[in-house]
Amino acid sequence: MTREASVFPVGGRRLVVYVVFDRRGGVDGFVPHALAGLREHAAHVLVVVNGSLSEEGRAALVPVSDEILVRENSGFDIWAHKDALDHVGDRIAEFDEVLLTNDTWFGPVRPYGAVFDRMGERSVHFWGMTDHAREEPNPFTGKGVLPYHLQSFWIAVRREMFLSEEWARYWRELAEMPDYFDAVLKHEAVFTEVFAGHGFVHDVAYPSAEIGTKNASLYRAEALLDAGCPVLKRRPFMQWPPYLDHHAVVGRWTLQKAEELGYPVELFWQHAARTIPPKDLNTDAGALEVLPDIDLSYDPERPLRTVVIAHIFYVEMTDEMLDHADTLPGEYDLVVTTPDAERAEEIRAIIDARTGGHRAVEVRVLPSNDGRDQSAFLIACRDVLLSGEYELVVKIHSKKTPQDGYNVGRHFKEQQFENLLGGSGYTANLVALFQREPGLGMVFPPMIHIGYPTLGRGWSVNKPGAEKLAADLGIHVPLDDVSPLAPFGSMYVARPEALRLLVEHEWRYEQFGGAEAYRDGGTAHILERLPAYAAGELGYHVRTVATTEYVSISHTAMEYKLDEMAVTTPGYAYEQIELLRRAGFVGSGSAADFARMYMRINFPGTGARIRTLLSSDTLTGKVARSGRRQIARVRGLLRRGRRDAAE
Repeated sequence: MTREASVFPVGGRRLVVYVVFDRRGGVDGFVPHALAGLREHAAHVLVVVNGSLSEEGRAALVPVSDEILVRENSGFDIWAHKDALDHVGDRIAEFDEVLLTNDTWFGPVRPYGAVFDRMGERSVHFWGMTDHAREEPNPFTGKGVLPYHLQSFWIAVRREMFLSEEWARYWRELAEMPDYFDAVLKHEAVFTEVFAGHGFVHDVAYPSAEIGTKNASLYRAEALLDAGCPVLKRRPFMQWPPYLDHHAVVGRWTLQKAEELGYPVELFWQHAARTIPPKDLNTDAGALEVLPDIDLSYDPERPLRTVVIAHIFYVEMTDEMLDHADTLPGEYDLVVTTPDAERAEEIRAIIDARTGGHRAVEVRVLPSNDGRDQSAFLIACRDVLLSGEYELVVKIHSKKTPQDGYNVGRHFKEQQFENLLGGSGYTANLVALFQREPGLGMVFPPMIHIGYPTLGRGWSVNKPGAEKLAADLGIHVPLDDVSPLAPFGSMYVARPEALRLLVEHEWRYEQFGGAEAYRDGGTAHILERLPAYAAGELGYHVRTVATTEYVSISHTAMEYKLDEMAVTTPGYAYEQIELLRRAGFVGSGSAADFARMYMRINFPGTGARIRTLLSSDTLTGKVARSGRRQIARVRGLLRRGRRDAAE
């Protein structure tokens, strides 16, 4: 039986219940911005904080709310809404509409008024901002049905429904929700169906069906904004990148659209940098900047006070390094660190003979070379970085990597210097990024992968140490899963303030160990992987930067490698990854282990045919001598396995 519904009355009273969660107890700037716009459409704003609330956080919420309720962080935003309704109690009868929402979206990208006015004219009992189509099987369980539902981040309910016995019973009997999937399956996915079954009428402001997708807030965020939607969900920027790749969701375009419509995207970046693993964010938001060689964006009227900190071990690289530094627009101060007085004297002579763009010059002799460029930067130049005199610091060092051979060492050196200080026009465009984005904390080249097996192994054995050090330094930014977003090679351009958590710590040379300790698992290699996370903790986002020439080299090499790897496993990239992980193939493993896993999972009937091959040394020692021939043999067996499986 359908119940009689009503419009939102002229002069009606709306209660907004907005849930906030921040693991630090703070409140990022996007929250008060969202609430400030909502407040003009609400008679009362109740903010519910899951977990703790700092004094600074409370100060940010007080001007944009009428009431603040702090509760333990349990049951996600659903149980926070339940506690809020219990807190309001009988006072709920004073309102004509209750909006249950949370901090999982950015807005207003467009004014809220248009959607409130349009939905206010519709005779409904409850309405949502967006919806999700029915799916079978249920993608969360792999079976059954995911019902059509309004998405729970924005549900508005009118008094005929929230004063009903069915409403009271729903919240009274609400199930416990220990994890995220419970919140989806026990509330979001069933709420609409339950109340529709009781005869309550619902509607949606921006139907996914009209946009041509099952979930517009994730897959077609730009189309939602074009349709007038005032909010942008957080999910497209924190979803697993291979999944978004499968659906061709390009976050960079979505952010550009939001900025065009007037949303202050610096609020997005500040929050995202603190809460999303940096490599996920860098990928989902398309935060690689491929900069032109001709200056198109630097503003000479707004120069940034810059210091170049150069650690020079190989004196013969001094001129080359300073040639790169001289591509910076305007003058800069130069601080050189070097291990001994003899090198220092040679370096001073080279600098004195130059007429570069540096102003003040200081050459510092280190009391110890333990930790190399890392200790030189964080210990010997701590005073420079904390002085407050500079807006930008350029960290470079004399990189040769002779132990890896000429070609590999040359590529690594060029990959670092050219992508940071590749020419006067290029470097001017790089500095202009910092002029344009006050929340940009640092830039560095993309992940090195030519000449090194870093793909899939970027953490190497450094992650446990990184987790411990991050905890010690108060860094709560989630660490990326497989590889960090990091300046491999340890050269970058940054705001000193973005590095404060690393620099303020009082490091000692003995913490870095001697030459034998400069390896994976050591302090220096752990620190190499942490700058983006330290910057993110302070709300500074990170970009990777590259020249057009380097992208042409890197992309073609990476495309070919991925193509070769993908041929061994069926499906889209995200399906291939899930297959390998379900089989337990995570981290380093042998080729034999991989082939056994693959045949066991996909083609169990062909296992006997490759047993002899796998039990030999074919996929171990001989790979170095005849890799292509042996791989071809395995591929042949895999192709036969596919045919057998098809039959």
